[in-house]
Amino acid sequence: MTELTPVRQGRGALECRPLVVERGVSRHAEGSARLRLGHTEVLATVTVEQRVPAHQRGQKEGWLMAEYSMLPRSTQDRMPRERNLQNGRRHEIQRLLGRSFRSAIDLKPFRNQTLIIDCDVLEADGGTRVACVLAGYAALHDLCQKLIQGGTLRYSPILHPIGAVSVGLVGGEVRLDLDYSEDARASADLNVVATADGRILEVQGGAEGPPIDPETYMAMLRAGVTGAGQLLAEVQRQL
Repeated sequence: MTELTPVRQGRGALECRPLVVERGVSRHAEGSARLRLGHTEVLATVTVEQRVPAHQRGQKEGWLMAEYSMLPRSTQDRMPRERNLQNGRRHEIQRLLGRSFRSAIDLKPFRNQTLIIDCDVLEADGGTRVACVLAGYAALHDLCQKLIQGGTLRYSPILHPIGAVSVGLVGGEVRLDLDYSEDARASADLNVVATADGRILEVQGGAEGPPIDPETYMAMLRAGVTGAGQLLAEVQRQL
């Protein structure tokens, strides 16, 4: 694995950006969290609807879905509001988020209910989808704690605390938690979602230029699992 080097404005190649998270930030949402990872900032809210989609009717558990959006001035130049429901990148990220969150929580206590996790990017500087995984997990934790405190649940239905991180190959060096400038220069990049005990839920990405050898890919993957665990631990410390 690549050694830490004095690059990236003072942080090493395998060092993540500072993370700050606050839960319970929305007065109206059943669960919420606001997370800042470097200059990337995300608001995640959880809504509990008293219905399930058609394919879940009659099942013994509820359903969970995720939505992702970027605000117009989350980027340097104004980006039009995402009114096109066929936006491929948006759907790809929403599927990643939905699968990750459904793996993290036992939905049996939410029978005939749907949990909707909305992840809105307030400011983007790389790693928006992994910041959404972290913020969404914090918002789910907030929901579960409120239900326990209110007597609706006796125990937390969260099965696997989950973390995520981006990892890329920049100038031949494996780096964690890429900001936008690094992501634009990466010859390969991955988004890794993993559990607290180091098991992998999702790996998304690949080569952006020439093919990479299996040994380099595995070094990126190992770094990603470690980095996801580090960011998750920091989220849990602040909840």
